[in-house]
Amino acid sequence: MLRSCVIDFGGSWDTHLPFIEFSYNNSYHTSIQCAPFEALYGRKCRSPVCWTEIGDSQVVGPELIQETSDKITIIQSRLKAARDRQKSYADRRRKPLEFQVGDRVLLKVSPWKGVVRFGKKGKLAPRYVGPFEILERIGPVAYKLKLPVELSNVHDTFHVSNLKKCLADHDVQIPPEDIQIQNNMQFIERPVEIMDHGVKKLKRSRIPIVKVR
Repeated sequence: MLRSCVIDFGGSWDTHLPFIEFSYNNSYHTSIQCAPFEALYGRKCRSPVCWTEIGDSQVVGPELIQETSDKITIIQSRLKAARDRQKSYADRRRKPLEFQVGDRVLLKVSPWKGVVRFGKKGKLAPRYVGPFEILERIGPVAYKLKLPVELSNVHDTFHVSNLKKCLADHDVQIPPEDIQIQNNMQFIERPVEIMDHGVKKLKRSRIPIVKVR
């Protein structure tokens, strides 16, 4: 909502913040099945537009406390139903994954800003780092890893969703002397024939283009 208002109002978007807040607090939320204002105060907001809807009824004293308690119970049940519904959606795509102490796993690199990253940043950064040995199982869905000294500032316990089993064979190793690297690793492409040609127009310029094989 705030992003759309910034786009619509441009440079004066900050002057509309009170109206944006009012609109958000009085908008219907699917999780609680009412507006945040109604959930907080137990009644719908009475804006100057709907003064005629106020009437003469007032809820005070014990009636107000009882009505508020009933509202809280209803909202809690609605929030639980919303959480259960979201959990059912996530469980459809989730596969049971368990590891044993001593297994070697790969650790998923966090893509979020503000979270510790490993290695270089950008599109070419690795999605998984490791492998690391599992030292201990912490609860049903968390594992403690043996991290190197370079990652000593990172908490060593991770959720199972951030881990992937390493399938590499520890017994298979390639000795360094068997790896040969050529000194000249360059490859120069030379055109064989012209396949097509044309002219690309860019504003007032004309750029000749040639397709070669």
